[in-house]
Amino acid sequence: MKKTFALFVAVCLAVMPFLQSCDDGEGYSLGDFTPPLWATVRTTGASFYLDCDVWGTLWPVNLDLGWYVPIDGRRVITSFNPLWDNYEGYDHAVKILTIQDVLTKSVETLTPETEEEFGNDLVYIAEGDISISNGYMNVYFQQNLPKETKHRISLVRPESDDELYGADGYIHLQIRYNNYDDLTGVYTQGVVSYNLNSLNIKDDTKGIKVTVNSEKAADEVEFTFDIVSSESNAGRLANQDMSKMQIR
Repeated sequence: MKKTFALFVAVCLAVMPFLQSCDDGEGYSLGDFTPPLWATVRTTGASFYLDCDVWGTLWPVNLDLGWYVPIDGRRVITSFNPLWDNYEGYDHAVKILTIQDVLTKSVETLTPETEEEFGNDLVYIAEGDISISNGYMNVYFQQNLPKETKHRISLVRPESDDELYGADGYIHLQIRYNNYDDLTGVYTQGVVSYNLNSLNIKDDTKGIKVTVNSEKAADEVEFTFDIVSSESNAGRLANQDMSKMQIR
């Protein structure tokens, strides 16, 4: 029997996030709001709801955001005012306070033909800048901005399943970065989220190992994620401006 990546968030789902509040009474009030949290957009006809990594399914009561265009499967960083629990089949009804789209990609296959396009340039990703939650790998990084050509950041798997599912019990992936030799020396914050649901978790799978050609370490480093110990790093994205990111 195969497991799913939902196991990665068993710890996160066990505890509701801390609520900042202007009201010390029981229940929710208009003063209650969450810190920035990871969520996935799910469209339903002309409407949408959010599948939050920690809070579960959220029905926004303020769907008339006007400026926001929901795209099914896109990852977002959001904060909200919780209003009611168990609302018409959703875990919570909420008022969205902030919502920011995140570049959302899938796991791609590294082959001799795609090696050059994926590249393997240095990228600034430190320990703690990668997390796994709700079937996605979330990566926070510093981008050395280009002058003209958008950089490419990719999560890749080996072509062979034998290499992907290692003898050590871990799934082996790489983060590949291509700067196209176009750098300005000006840095900005960036974030990307990768859908891991194309990968199969077996009964004896211990977790994921991901290698990065790290600018911080000036060397290739490997990060290990055990199935029971993943955390979300969404909170560190508070007040970070990612609007200048030039990445694909």
